[in-house]
Amino acid sequence: MDLPAWAWALTMAVLASVVVLDLVMAVRNPHKLSTKESASWAGVYIGAALVFGVIMFATQGATYGGQFYAGYLTELALSVDNLFVFLLIIQGFRVPAELQSRVLLVGIVLSIVLRGGFIAVGSVLIAKFSWVFLIFGAILIWTAIGQLRENAHEGEEGEEHYEQSRFMKFAESKLRVSADYHGSKLFARIDGVKFVTPLLLAMIAIGSTDILFALDSIPAIFGLTQEPYLVFTATIFALMGLRQLYFLLAAMLKSLKYLHLGLAAILGWIGVKLVMNGLAENQLPFINGGHHIEWMPHIPTTISLGIIAGVLAAVVLANWILLHRQGKSFKELFAESEAAMGAGAPEVAVAEK
Repeated sequence: MDLPAWAWALTMAVLASVVVLDLVMAVRNPHKLSTKESASWAGVYIGAALVFGVIMFATQGATYGGQFYAGYLTELALSVDNLFVFLLIIQGFRVPAELQSRVLLVGIVLSIVLRGGFIAVGSVLIAKFSWVFLIFGAILIWTAIGQLRENAHEGEEGEEHYEQSRFMKFAESKLRVSADYHGSKLFARIDGVKFVTPLLLAMIAIGSTDILFALDSIPAIFGLTQEPYLVFTATIFALMGLRQLYFLLAAMLKSLKYLHLGLAAILGWIGVKLVMNGLAENQLPFINGGHHIEWMPHIPTTISLGIIAGVLAAVVLANWILLHRQGKSFKELFAESEAAMGAGAPEVAVAEK
């Protein structure tokens, strides 16, 4: 793709405006989104991504349009899986319902900044060193194996809880943390002593966790397209509606089956594809004498897009069949999930000082 500078600037300006608008809405009207409100906004963001893909098809051709859709679907599936970790963090820090939207949005903004840096670095490395494909491929295959292990042990240990990372434990050991939330304040002065509130730690936890998420999402998108513009837009579109998807899907994720298996299949496939690309453009002297492996096949984008869409459709169909056997529908599951989140919301003292 050979896009003019104004196309990059316009895209960055529009996406930044959407993120800023979302942030302003979350700050001015902090509340827990209802299922209807979440579904409406999530539909708007998903619809915007689909329209953007059509624009790519019309202006850049089917190859780049297909690469955008493949990347977007993969990043969206990984983001949905990450929502469960967000749920554990919010429960672990006992974030009041009216502040959860703000915590999520700040964490998502941090993730956009972090992933933007990863994308820039990844683009440079791939352009100069083809062996990076092999590293990215190995990361994805290892992640896929981890997903399979997670699925195998799912439910064996009962209800999951958030376990703080070493970074968060270090932060808490070095900072004065207040016992209660103080409205939307990140810092509070108690008896003349300045404290950080749990709200700030919850935001840091979600933002820092995204560094780990990027270890599989960024190699995955580069396995589908090496065009920085498509990598950036597909990643950002997948993150933009994540706050709304959280309130729509978070509780229901506990009832969904086979998501880890689906992600394992997608990541494993992209990992193998990356390894094949790396071998086809081989520059390592200890493999094939440093020469390209000419017989290594090239996998068209249409095949990858078909596999990704097929796997996600199979996960949805499998869950529909399970619900049908239980005499339920997705609509009823949404209602039960919303009720469960409301009933399970922790009672937290929110002091204003």
